[in-house]
Amino acid sequence: MRQFSYERATSAEAAAKAAAANPEAKFIAGGTNLLDLMKLQIETPTHLIDVNGLGFDGIEPTEEGGLRIGALVRNTDLASHDIVRRDYPLLSRALLAGASGQLRNRATTAGNLLQRTRCPYFYDPNLPCNKRQPGSGCSAIGGITRQLAVIGGSDACIATHPSDMAVAMRALDAVVETVQPDGTARSIPIAELHRLPGDTPHIETVLEPGEIITGVTLPPPIGGRQIYRKIRDRASYAFALISIAAVIHPDGTGRIAIGGVAPRPWRVEAEEETLPTGARAAAAAILKGAQPTEQNRFKLDLVQRTLGAVLAEAKG
Repeated sequence: MRQFSYERATSAEAAAKAAAANPEAKFIAGGTNLLDLMKLQIETPTHLIDVNGLGFDGIEPTEEGGLRIGALVRNTDLASHDIVRRDYPLLSRALLAGASGQLRNRATTAGNLLQRTRCPYFYDPNLPCNKRQPGSGCSAIGGITRQLAVIGGSDACIATHPSDMAVAMRALDAVVETVQPDGTARSIPIAELHRLPGDTPHIETVLEPGEIITGVTLPPPIGGRQIYRKIRDRASYAFALISIAAVIHPDGTGRIAIGGVAPRPWRVEAEEETLPTGARAAAAAILKGAQPTEQNRFKLDLVQRTLGAVLAEAKG
């Protein structure tokens, strides 16, 4: 690990200003992803800004009937919160499907949304990776692609987004709240937070330099049967081959967000109208335009079969 300086932020605006003034600075809270990357020298910040003292650790109902979740709420606390378990069980189930209990005790809401890909080529500094070193090439294309994206990728990157929580929040239409270096607050629908790679895969979100997440707001509960299914190579402590976050209503309509298939949580609202026609049609519509490799083509069938199991479970 390279040397770095350290400071404790006293406010969101001060943290944002400090980060904007130093392009090599990083925010740190739980550190469950950042510290691993620093040990491998994939992330090499020269300055860490500790945001743990900013007080963004509350979970409170909103005036509109929704729920506001502070950026520093730990995954364990969020998954076990009474309101989340009652009104947003999809989110609780997604969180419990992620990582281990020890990691959930440290990982934060904002950090979970911003965690970086687990593409093996990103984690190998000896191989070219446009996400790690822009313009160097993508070793995954033509390499081992079993775990990588089947849709939403580009000629520059086919990595997938690893978060379970983000997939559930995408289905729930969460809104991400931020503060910019000039003190301006911004609200970003989660559908717009994560960017597709295009030719700049190293730019993963729409956040501006120094912009800091302060919380996430969920709209009022939408009811329905809420199900999170995660398919992985082993029963625990593994990232998804595919995951499905579903909200299904009694008439068969609902919402579907898919993880493990794209560089961001994948949801196509216009195609959710096909849900009542069955899993085969819905999966084909939601993944229309997919470009799998021979090694990960199975994900298309896996989405269809898992979605079928979810719809069957929703019907009881």
